[in-house]
Amino acid sequence: QVQLVESGGGLVQAGESLRLSCAASESILSINAMAWYRQAPGKQRNLVAIIARGGSTYYADSVKGRFSISRDLAKNTVYLQMNSLKPEDTAVYYCNAEQEDYSGNDHNYWGQGTQVTVSS
Repeated sequence: QVQLVESGGGLVQAGESLRLSCAASESILSINAMAWYRQAPGKQRNLVAIIARGGSTYYADSVKGRFSISRDLAKNTVYLQMNSLKPEDTAVYYCNAEQEDYSGNDHNYWGQGTQVTVSS
């Protein structure tokens, strides 16, 4: 079972930057993909970015050109660099890991979340 711990959230002004970190309990190479999601109050939890085992990435349209997902395999850590932040980026950001078990079933694991607040 993968344990995930997010950090790096905080309060910033619109236009500023923030970098989130997600530390995993085991090698990221043992995980199919890692992703960042976010959830604003009263809203659904939405996908922000994905980085797959092979290193390919995907971004939601709302963050393309502003956010970047990356990883440090030696540190078992995934990052989300958030630039040009907007008030609508305000949400709790969650790290997610998908891992296949011995039976071939995929499982999703979640971190505790970190709050990002962007003031106008």
